[in-house]
Amino acid sequence: MSRNVAPLIVVMGVSGSGKTTVGHKVAQRLGLPYAEADDFHPPQNVAKMRAGIPLDDEDRRPWLEMIATWLAEHAGRGGVVTCSALKRRYRDRLTAVAPDVFFLHLDGSAELIASRLAARQGHFMPLHLLQSQIDALEPLAADESGAVVPIEGTPEQTTALALNAVKDR
Repeated sequence: MSRNVAPLIVVMGVSGSGKTTVGHKVAQRLGLPYAEADDFHPPQNVAKMRAGIPLDDEDRRPWLEMIATWLAEHAGRGGVVTCSALKRRYRDRLTAVAPDVFFLHLDGSAELIASRLAARQGHFMPLHLLQSQIDALEPLAADESGAVVPIEGTPEQTTALALNAVKDR
């Protein structure tokens, strides 16, 4: 990714890792457009998750396609989008349309994330689906453009770490 081009960033991780909070803060600090992955889910996906049923690859396909379209539309001018991007093949789909995308993987212990999910109100993702996301998560590989960002600190501390990772890309 050229340093002269505004970055195109996917803030990734399991539900409850802080993608929305950190993604929004990163976008604000960099002066970039922001998009929330949850807004791309078709109604049937939301209904399935609300019912406590994990999404499968076929459920995620149209959702990933819409996120990929958003990335392609923002290539060259930059943007920040959240997306769990749990599997390498999902990330490969995103990089197929936006080769310069940089992944920020928000990572923390299952216990920390579970406590955050338990405290969250009004979200369609129930706590008991967390393990299915942890099981599906394939960490960033050495050949992927991105960084792992620990989430043990405050949202501000996590955002600072994420911004440093973007700066050092």
